[in-house]
Amino acid sequence: MKESKWRSFCKKHWFLAQCLLSLCIGGVIGACFFWYAGAPPSVWDTLGAFALVTLFCAAFLIYPLVLTGDQILLFIRQLQGKSKKRSSLFYDLWTLFLGIFYEIIYLEIVKEVVFTADWTEQLSNYEMHTPLFTGSYLSAGVLLFVFLAGFSVLRVVSVNRMPPLVTVLCMSAVYLGVLFTLVWTVQILESVTDIYLLLPAVNAVCIAMRTVLAKVREFEPDEMRKSKIDEVPFLCRLNRFLTESKRWPYMAFLLMLPLLGVTVLILVLFGQAPNSLIRAFTETSDWNLSRQIAPQNLYYDEHYLCTVAAGGHEKLVKPLRKGVRHGHPVIVNRQLLVANAFEQILEEKVPRIHRAVRSAYDRYGFPLARLIRSKWTADVVWVLMKPLEWLFLAVIYLCDVHPEDRIAVQYTGKHVKEFSIC
Repeated sequence: MKESKWRSFCKKHWFLAQCLLSLCIGGVIGACFFWYAGAPPSVWDTLGAFALVTLFCAAFLIYPLVLTGDQILLFIRQLQGKSKKRSSLFYDLWTLFLGIFYEIIYLEIVKEVVFTADWTEQLSNYEMHTPLFTGSYLSAGVLLFVFLAGFSVLRVVSVNRMPPLVTVLCMSAVYLGVLFTLVWTVQILESVTDIYLLLPAVNAVCIAMRTVLAKVREFEPDEMRKSKIDEVPFLCRLNRFLTESKRWPYMAFLLMLPLLGVTVLILVLFGQAPNSLIRAFTETSDWNLSRQIAPQNLYYDEHYLCTVAAGGHEKLVKPLRKGVRHGHPVIVNRQLLVANAFEQILEEKVPRIHRAVRSAYDRYGFPLARLIRSKWTADVVWVLMKPLEWLFLAVIYLCDVHPEDRIAVQYTGKHVKEFSIC
């Protein structure tokens, strides 16, 4: 039966076919999005927005699914004993490293993970601590290297040119990598919405099992060499045991622990703790395997300049205590308390002026506050707000009988109404 042109094209240019399929599905999603949300008035704006939405959906939503589906299909074909010529070492490594890249992007953007922050550090707003103890990064890196080394040797070198024991050790290294990937996935997978975090583990399992099956079937025992040791019973039995390729996957599983022990000993020589691989997951907070409780996150309302400025360097902004804003804990300093008390007086004494001031700030202050993303920029805002703080303080002392009492109760929940201050 003659193959269709599309199937023939996919076999010859499978990588390009995957990209085209992702773009087509991404285009459908983009069209549905604009049909539901409405297109921009300009034709060029519509085309540009459509292209961006299509590329985003294709690259970050569809292509990971297409890649995983292809790896599952290749694994099924290997189970059936069918040819898989297009599955190269580069393609499998591309799949593995792209999965790591997608996971890091997802964790940093969607879950706001700070990979440099251990559980002892206090974060802000919705940030999360690293799911892997930073002190165990070296151990995780070495284990990843062992996995890649064993996997690459299996894929590049024919098993008929390697000693059987070396082949089994390489399989053990692959098993260790898969085991680490599964534990990592259990650590970070929290809900059904995190389904994309499951894809790298699926790919790793499919690639590893497909490689092991291929090597078991690839081995061809040399009958001429067997006869040379038939006269020695012990060597004959040992040789038969090692050259029985169907036993290699089970032998690799048994040798996985000794290989892990050797890896741990090497890590100890480089200053890592013997239990560093266990602590990598347990010495964390916020995750499934975590055993530590991190300090409660502080809430910095990114809409308000003074609140953000209170997050600057302590020696400059001089935080006083914790307060509460809209049910969230926040750090307050003198400047923030004075500004909030000033707005409270404005609303009490001159509500019309307060509404005008609030309207102007909502228009110009919010965009500026969103640009503050570091302690240094918060310091600059604190310095620029200092003259206004003195002006606010003068107004408070002119209008209030007990000005310091009003300032002191800000963000404590004791005053009648809490204001969203600039």
